[in-house]
Amino acid sequence: MQTMREAWTDERLDDLNAKVDQGFARVDARFDQLDGRIDARFERVDARFEKMEARLDIRFESMEERFDARFDSLNRTMMQVGGVVITALIGVIATQL
Repeated sequence: MQTMREAWTDERLDDLNAKVDQGFARVDARFDQLDGRIDARFERVDARFEKMEARLDIRFESMEERFDARFDSLNRTMMQVGGVVITALIGVIATQL
């Protein structure tokens, strides 16, 4: 009876080595294809995010302009009310003297 070690000739080992190399070459090729597809998808997602970012920038700029206008209006109103209150207080004080 032969042992397993005696049954493995150099030729059989070379054949096994070639099959293993071929298998790894196929796996490498599939990974390369997958890498290409993943890269293409990320590029599409990046492009979509860039478009969304541009639209959001425009919207935020518009909102910022509106808030600035409202705060300016509020500031102007508060200054006017403050002026009226100070004028009224001066008037009250002047009538009491």
